Amino acid sequence: MQRLVILGVAHSDAHAVANHLIAMQLREHGFTVVNLGVCTPLADFAAALEANPTAEAVVIGSLNGHAYADLADLPALRAAGRLRCPVVLGGNLTVGSHKSAGGIERLRGLGVDHILENPFELPMVLDLIREAATAGRVAAGV
Repeated sequence: MQRLVILGVAHSDAHAVANHLIAMQLREHGFTVVNLGVCTPLADFAAALEANPTAEAVVIGSLNGHAYADLADLPALRAAGRLRCPVVLGGNLTVGSHKSAGGIERLRGLGVDHILENPFELPMVLDLIREAATAGRVAAGV
């Protein structure tokens, strides 16, 4: 079965190199990647998910430290059922060198499911997401 993810960089962020490296890494692990590129509004991620409903996850990178502001519309998109798959976020998520647990919790409060500090963890996290989804379908008798 084809494994598909939607990848992009947060709306205010134009960092392209990491995005391309992550896309290459995912493809090397057998994923089909719908890469939306840089400066991607959340509504574009939702539209890509609507066009690719079998996507296992939406993966968003943010290197400029403005992830919270860029993801402010996530609760509304979740409530509208437009981003119903897991959202994975990684990169430099807050401004400044001091990273606090409060910043991570604020992002989780928006509806981010998984927050990565290391991009090399992404294939493993996607495997865990798939296993959890499979276990949920088995438990539901699907």
